[in-house]
Amino acid sequence: MTITKHSHRRPWIGLSALCVPLLALSACADAGSDAAFDGEGAGSAGLSGGSDEGGQEEGLGVGQGGSQDFGEFKQILEAGQIPGPGTLDDLGFFNEHKLVLPKPSCPNDVCLHGLFGQMGNMITGSDCITVLVGMNTAIDITKLERPPLNLALVIDTSGSMEGEAIAYVREGLMRMLDGLEAKDSISLVTFSSTAHLQVEAVTGDAPELINAIDAIAANGGTNIYDGLRTGFEVVDAHRIEGAQNRVVFLSDGMATDGITNDAKIISMAAGFAAAGYGLTTIGVGTNFDADLMRSLSEQASGNFYFLQDPAAVQEVFHEEVTSFLVPLAEDVSIDVDIGDAYVLRGIYGTKLFYIAAGSGSIEIPNLQLAHRTGVDDHEDGGRRGGGGAILLELLRKQGQDATQAVGDLKLHYRIPNTDAYVDEQVAIKIPVAPDQVDLENGTFEDISVQKGFVMLNIFIGFQMAATRAAQGDLTGAHHVLDGLEQNVAAWLVATPDFDIEDDLKYIRLFKTNLVNAGAAETPPTQPGQEPPPPSEPWPND
Repeated sequence: MTITKHSHRRPWIGLSALCVPLLALSACADAGSDAAFDGEGAGSAGLSGGSDEGGQEEGLGVGQGGSQDFGEFKQILEAGQIPGPGTLDDLGFFNEHKLVLPKPSCPNDVCLHGLFGQMGNMITGSDCITVLVGMNTAIDITKLERPPLNLALVIDTSGSMEGEAIAYVREGLMRMLDGLEAKDSISLVTFSSTAHLQVEAVTGDAPELINAIDAIAANGGTNIYDGLRTGFEVVDAHRIEGAQNRVVFLSDGMATDGITNDAKIISMAAGFAAAGYGLTTIGVGTNFDADLMRSLSEQASGNFYFLQDPAAVQEVFHEEVTSFLVPLAEDVSIDVDIGDAYVLRGIYGTKLFYIAAGSGSIEIPNLQLAHRTGVDDHEDGGRRGGGGAILLELLRKQGQDATQAVGDLKLHYRIPNTDAYVDEQVAIKIPVAPDQVDLENGTFEDISVQKGFVMLNIFIGFQMAATRAAQGDLTGAHHVLDGLEQNVAAWLVATPDFDIEDDLKYIRLFKTNLVNAGAAETPPTQPGQEPPPPSEPWPND
């Protein structure tokens, strides 16, 4: 089976023709349902038929390697501007949400959950079905042996890094040393107009490494190609079999010296990635090439960080050598087999997937420990590292009666540094009899899929508003966010949640920016007319 890379960093299907004044869950429409949404469902959605262990996770979350940051979208809003639809992807957005899954009870290092949720959607009340594909682990992290690191730290020391930014980088690198082990090999590369190999393949406590970090200073241009190539070459020269051979690349600017063509820089990185070398990219401030840094990290299944606050650098370096570089699984695939009564319409929160004949397949290069241990764990590294989730969108087939058995999920992965594979299968089931599903208040198997339902609505609402604004319809964009704000605020009354509260802040900021740019706060109507009622955004296929 060919796995096609689907990216949600593009306008959503059919958005250009939408005239929806409330948020929508993609498709999520079943003509077989006539349930009505009374405006309270989002706030009062409860668990119906769910597990008593919902929300009682005793393990650690598991996240995907890859582009995982929501910072660019937020920074644009904080600057008083309007983000484009390409500044937000589902994987990055979901990763900034911590979902507390049921207790991991499988015998494997990674436990799979397929959690069912169903509610009338937030526009018309017609049937909306989601499945949360979550993963966690019962591993005791204190007993987990991290593989050795062969790490090249490639640091931009161009003139724009002078002052606070370079000081935070030095502090962050010094803090990172505390997370290193005697088996690790560390190299330090700095680059401005040219690259310089400052320290080559030493241990984390080597005096020359500490002295080199302390001496980092900013001056000159930005030769991204030379710095990145030098980092990959030193990792290649000291390759350790069974280790994490990786480059961590930090920059605050655009390529100004040497080879500046993005395609050539990406091609060079892709060649090293194909040889098994990882890459994490860290963009600092607001003037770096976010598209380039994101694309580079995606070549090598690495993490991408957009750090508008240079102080956050201190945490990221430490995270990279502790939780994020501990692989739990590699060469991961998840097959989604859906029964005859339903069809798989969409997959969100992952990069590589394939949908055909109502079922699908997902490929993930690697799974890593998520940094956050709970919803309220956000003091140090912000919301990054929540672990996120994958969300499936299902439709009930026309003319088919609902069945309690919905389908199956099949997880297949390789244990890192071995040739051994693990298989796991879980059933997707409605937690109540199909005729007992509560479309008005919602039927959710677990609190985590309820939060996932809200996350997906917010993500789509952001995408719809950004797309409308890009098309010049500022008032339409504001109207989408107005309904979104009301429903999210209502949900939070019954279900307080730090991540969703923070999302709500950015919904409101987005609305403010739209008004400042000229949006009317209500759609124009003829005298005596009410605003147009919500319409179904994605009609049934």
